[in-house]
Amino acid sequence: MHQSLRSRVVSRPGALLELGPELARLGCKRPLLLSSNRMAASPLYAGIRESLSEFECFEAADIPPHSSVLTVSQIARMAQDHPIDALVAIGGGSVSDTAKAVALVMAEGEPLAQHASRFLPPDTVVTPDLVRLKLPIVSIPMTASGAEATPSFGIRTAQGTKLLFWDAQLASRVVLLDPLANLATPASVMLSTGMNGLAHCIEGLYSRNRSPVTSILALDGIAQFDQALRHVARAPDQVEARAELLLAAHISGMVLASARSCLHHAICHVLGATFGVAHGAVNSVILPHAVQFNAPFAARELAAAARRLGMAGGPDDEGAAAFVHWIRDVQHSTGVPSRLRDLGIARDGLKQAAEKTMHERGLAYNPRPVSEPAEIESILMAAW
Repeated sequence: MHQSLRSRVVSRPGALLELGPELARLGCKRPLLLSSNRMAASPLYAGIRESLSEFECFEAADIPPHSSVLTVSQIARMAQDHPIDALVAIGGGSVSDTAKAVALVMAEGEPLAQHASRFLPPDTVVTPDLVRLKLPIVSIPMTASGAEATPSFGIRTAQGTKLLFWDAQLASRVVLLDPLANLATPASVMLSTGMNGLAHCIEGLYSRNRSPVTSILALDGIAQFDQALRHVARAPDQVEARAELLLAAHISGMVLASARSCLHHAICHVLGATFGVAHGAVNSVILPHAVQFNAPFAARELAAAARRLGMAGGPDDEGAAAFVHWIRDVQHSTGVPSRLRDLGIARDGLKQAAEKTMHERGLAYNPRPVSEPAEIESILMAAW
């Protein structure tokens, strides 16, 4: 089964100029702008604010990485004190996730945790029925996670775990992909978050929830990332390179929206929430190790990806091995992190992280069954 979403995408240099007209097209006059403090202090944000002079805007400009339940609650309560009619997410995955969470809480009520998906081992995910009408979200992605294209999101609890959610209404109604504006994002951030987007495509390729449509999108997305990541690494200030990477990221979100994620993202969610490290950086490190773990159970799909990248044909196991080597080559050529120790993650915390991962919903969609924490710990030790 393939699930399509209702997003309208504007992709071109200067796409930010369409924010006001797109809000008007939705019939919205009182948007809430969500961003990080750094974004809110930037000339780019000032320009966005100025372009909305005809709208009555409200602002939530202190969203941290790994947004929290408390942050969502505070913003939702502020928003409920004003008759806002749209949410505008300006930034990366954490800002996007916060916008989705605020829309969810405003419609379905608090506490947020009661709306989270639940994983019932070994392969069942229970998602609550979330049917109340949500406010529209307009996304201006400034990283390459593809979060703007998905109806899923994760929010960190005070205990250092990540709650995961799924509501088809929460995919952005409008997405503005502006490569010119994206030049304000450091290339290093685009490259590490691009590894997150690449992981969406790879996991979507072999997810147990994949479809023929997501497989085609995933293969095209992998090829697009191969070009875009290297292009941004070579020419970080080139608008065309940023456009390629934003497009690849959006494709990856389309894959994730239907195929879901697997073990790789399960591990990354735990490491990010537990140790407070950037999601893109963790993705950069874990990806080749998680794919290698799954390769015996996904050789055909990984070999297809290798062929899509122009690697010579041969037995599927050889193609899968070549694809894992390609991921490591992308790591090296783009300069993204490749070891957990370099992210400040202590070796003695890996066992507990492996145990936590056993409760993540991504295991339900993984091609290779995971029966004990030691299997995950072996992946983490190899990545350390």
